[in-house]
Amino acid sequence: MKFDVITLFPEIIENYCSASVIGRAFKQEIVSVNTINPRDFSTDKHKKVDDTPYGGGAGMVLMCQPFYDAYESVKKLENISSIIFTPQGKPFNQQIAKKLSKKDQLVMFCGHYEGYDERIRQIPELIEISIGDFVLTGGELGALCMIDAVTRLIPGGIGKEESAEEDSFSDDLLEYPHYTRPYDFRGMAVPDVLLSGNHQEIAKWRKKQAILRTREKRSDLFEKFMQREHTKEEIKILKELDCHGLKPSQ
Repeated sequence: MKFDVITLFPEIIENYCSASVIGRAFKQEIVSVNTINPRDFSTDKHKKVDDTPYGGGAGMVLMCQPFYDAYESVKKLENISSIIFTPQGKPFNQQIAKKLSKKDQLVMFCGHYEGYDERIRQIPELIEISIGDFVLTGGELGALCMIDAVTRLIPGGIGKEESAEEDSFSDDLLEYPHYTRPYDFRGMAVPDVLLSGNHQEIAKWRKKQAILRTREKRSDLFEKFMQREHTKEEIKILKELDCHGLKPSQ
């Protein structure tokens, strides 16, 4: 996977991608990151990339020319998606991350100031993505969220592939609770089933806890889970919880 990030602050991307689990994936060349600074393509002698908006108003708007030229400078592979981060985009989720992890290259635009000149959005096949209903000062955090989420789903990206497969949202459920030593901490003990050595019972407990947690904390996810087909084990658990076939509101 090749990540190309068009950003006015390349150090933000580069510093994060050199650390922790994601950093190891980059060092092992499972993924690569390349930053492109639109200032390098500015025709202004002061490397200006923004200007005042037509029609008046507060803030500065990112100019077309530096961003178009930055994008066109990227050597593109055939299996590619190009992303622009914007509040009006489709909300980013685990399902989108899975789809993007099948690509060979992602090109990402990181905005700043009042926003983009609308014509930047006219770049062919550009996908608009939002990481949430809140406003940030720049798109770098959105790009890092995507890089992190996608890298986790690439074989070898985080070492153990089953870790990503069991993540929250992977099957419309939140992840089950985790415990480690000590067995008893201030009167809070680890559930005995996790010490039983019975892997079948442990798996059943974890699935049940994931369903319970999702029903209690994320009714929207639980409704999606209830609408899909279930395994025999899931049906059995849902019956035990008296919620098979029921909507969260019931």
